[in-house]
Amino acid sequence: MYRDPSSESGGESASHGPSYADSYAAAWDRAFGRLEGEGLLEAMITRVFPGRIALVSSFGAEAAVLLDMVARIDRTVPVLFLDTGKHFDATLTYRDILARRFGFTDLRNLRPDADDLREADPDGSLHRHDPDLCCHLRKVVPLERALAGFDAWITGRKRFQGADRSRLAPIEAVDGRVKVNPLAGWTAQQVEDAFRRRNLPRHPLFDDGYASIGCAPCTRRVLAGGDARSGRWAGLAKTECGIHRAAG
Repeated sequence: MYRDPSSESGGESASHGPSYADSYAAAWDRAFGRLEGEGLLEAMITRVFPGRIALVSSFGAEAAVLLDMVARIDRTVPVLFLDTGKHFDATLTYRDILARRFGFTDLRNLRPDADDLREADPDGSLHRHDPDLCCHLRKVVPLERALAGFDAWITGRKRFQGADRSRLAPIEAVDGRVKVNPLAGWTAQQVEDAFRRRNLPRHPLFDDGYASIGCAPCTRRVLAGGDARSGRWAGLAKTECGIHRAAG
C-alpha cells in the first residue's frame, strides 16, 4: 500500500518551502510517475493532496480534455483561470460553456492588480514593447497569489509541445510547490482521440487555425504543418508566459 512520504514529517505543507516539494516530488514520481491521465489525477486529487490541489486552465485549444478528466474525479477541485483582460471573447465564452458542462463548483477568475496595470500598462499596449512584463503582471503575479493556499497544481502541458516541455516529468517540484502534468506523455493524436471519444466541444477558434490559444494580441493562426505553439508570440524569442518555469 502506498504511504504518503509527507506523513513522516508531520504532514507539513508543500507551500512551506522548496525543501518539502523537492524532497517528496521524487518519491511521488516513483510511486505514481508511471500513471497518466485520470489514473495520475485520481491519485493526486484523492490520495496525496485532498483539498490542497488546484487545476490551472487556459480554457484553450486542448483544455477540455483535462477539465473533463478532473470533473469525473472531483468537481469541487478549484479551477484557476487567468483572466488577463486580453483574451479573445471566444475564450471567455468557451470557459463558461465548459464550466457549465462539467459542473465545476469553484471556478476562480484571477485578474491582474489594477494598481500594477495603471502604473506599468496605462494604455494597454505593454505587450507590444515588453511582452515579458505584460505576462508577469497579468499572469505570473495573479497566479502566485492564488496558489499560496495550495500544495500542488495541475497543468495540461505535454512533451510534444516542444521547447522546455519536451523534458516534462509527470510530477515535478518548482518553486516549492508540486506540479502535476497528467498529459505529459500524451501525443497530439491521443488528444484528438480524446476529444472524439469524450464528445468534447472544441474552442470556437480551433477550426479557424488557432492550434494554441492565449491572449488575443499575442496569438496568431498556425500555418499548415507548423508547430502547434508557433502562433504564440510569433516572431519573438519567447515560448512561455512565465508561469511554467523549468524544474531543476
